[in-house]
Amino acid sequence: MSQPVFEITKAATFDAAHRLPGGPADGAYMRLHGHSFRVEASVRGPAAPPVGWVADLASLDAALKAIAAELDHSLLNDHPGLESPTLEALCVVFAERLKPAFPGLSRVTVSRPTVGESCSLTIA
Repeated sequence: MSQPVFEITKAATFDAAHRLPGGPADGAYMRLHGHSFRVEASVRGPAAPPVGWVADLASLDAALKAIAAELDHSLLNDHPGLESPTLEALCVVFAERLKPAFPGLSRVTVSRPTVGESCSLTIA
């Protein structure tokens, strides 16, 4: 029997403002506005000894919440990599920050639950 592969996930939330400078000509996206965001990070892999887990959930939780805290109650456009802070760009920023500590990072999902929007980045 092959070794089972698991995927663990942690989530964090933050509230932030943004504008999309290259948005449609009607200007709605270009105006400053804010959202409540939810970010989920998943790590995939076998349950490794000696503990028998994919990764330490507490470490993943702390790392995810630390990044979310940096963005919380800020203007996203002011952060490197988020000059045009789309959901896609947010996924990339979280993935780039998490991947060094969690080599099994498999997916990052950023959503705006109040408007029913989400984006997932699948990491090979």
